[in-house]
Amino acid sequence: MTALELRASLGLAGIYALRMLGMFLILPVFAMYAQTLHGASNHTLIGLALGSYGLVQALLQLPLGMLSDKVGRKKIIYIGLLLFATGSFIAASADNIAMLTVGRVVQGSGAISAVITALLADLTREEVRTRAMALIGMSIGTTFAVSLVLGPLLAHYIGVNGIFTLTGVLSLLALIGVWRIIPDPVHSSFHSDTGTNTARLPVVLRNRELQRLNFGIFALHAAQMAMFVTIPFALTSTGGLDKSQHWQVYLPVVVAGFFLMVPAIIYGEKKAKLKQVFVAAIALMTMAQIGMALALSSFWMIVLWLGLYFIAFNILEATLPSLISKIAPADAKGTAIGVYNTAQSFGLFSGAVAGGWLYSHHGPLGVFAFTSVLMLAWLLMSLTMAPPKAVKSQMFHLGTRYDADTLSRQLAALRGVSEVVVLPAECVAYLKVSQHDWDEAAVKQFIQETY
Repeated sequence: MTALELRASLGLAGIYALRMLGMFLILPVFAMYAQTLHGASNHTLIGLALGSYGLVQALLQLPLGMLSDKVGRKKIIYIGLLLFATGSFIAASADNIAMLTVGRVVQGSGAISAVITALLADLTREEVRTRAMALIGMSIGTTFAVSLVLGPLLAHYIGVNGIFTLTGVLSLLALIGVWRIIPDPVHSSFHSDTGTNTARLPVVLRNRELQRLNFGIFALHAAQMAMFVTIPFALTSTGGLDKSQHWQVYLPVVVAGFFLMVPAIIYGEKKAKLKQVFVAAIALMTMAQIGMALALSSFWMIVLWLGLYFIAFNILEATLPSLISKIAPADAKGTAIGVYNTAQSFGLFSGAVAGGWLYSHHGPLGVFAFTSVLMLAWLLMSLTMAPPKAVKSQMFHLGTRYDADTLSRQLAALRGVSEVVVLPAECVAYLKVSQHDWDEAAVKQFIQETY
């Protein structure tokens, strides 16, 4: 990467992480805090307040991403950060569950995830964009892990309303970062690897393999939100832990989950065993949900199943985007990711509301029965998935003088190239190449010398 590309990548990853921080920091403490507010007569309302953020995100992130193609990336990011900050301050000042829900809705309306990735594409060359996107992925995973530990501690020292205030202030500071740190793109244009092309939506939505993955990310995050309507109360009632001490449980299980994830991912990618690793992780997740349903009266059994849950969760969070990239058509990767992210946001909303309603009417056992059924359904779907090809995506910038059909045939004939899409409008060639046997130097040399 050039210095400019690195600055843009790190800066945008930081902004992306900040938005995730606003969601994840309150996750382990939200339910216990919300029940103290006026009007929180049942957990259904608490679940609605928690999940409303995800619903608005699901409805707005794709439209705002496409709008930024027309009006400019930074304008939408500024508006999104202001909305997120405003929602945070509303939530911080809320003394009843209705106002807290309003704050969460306003927070969610700052749905700029797709805009951030589009701006990153404007500021990076095709050849380094995958690495730039990986920085954003790393920032999300790190933020989630850190938030589960920091959330209870911050809630103890500054309160949950203080956490909302903190995220609001950080969002305002991020405005300065966008202005002073993030470079202005020379021009903004549509990029098939990051943007949503409505013309390609039917192809993506009809793809059975992508449907499995979209259901998977929906189920994974629905179960996560339902769990966190329940787990904080279970830790307090069975372990006698004050909510400020919950980090003592989350820290070891999150760290263990992270370190045990790494060898599993390496094995799956290097040995072309990604399906086996993926299905095993879903099976482990299913076991963890069923185990927690049967062990809600034992503190140490809850901790054990939480540890297994986080191992499975981290593996699935890392492998799902990789599978999307391998399976999606080369010229519709951005569209597939957009649908995937929307399914994730709907999962956040659905899981929180379902978890709250089930807790109110059927208690913790009802919640974990729901999450167990979700994971079991996903497991059965995953068993029949086609093993993904051992490929990875590559992009190359092209000049303006070439015949697209001829170039496609020539690139497809090179060793290790399995799929080629040449898009003259974007001056780019999208390739899927073998992970272990492709001649990178030959492809680059061919493009440089010929086009």
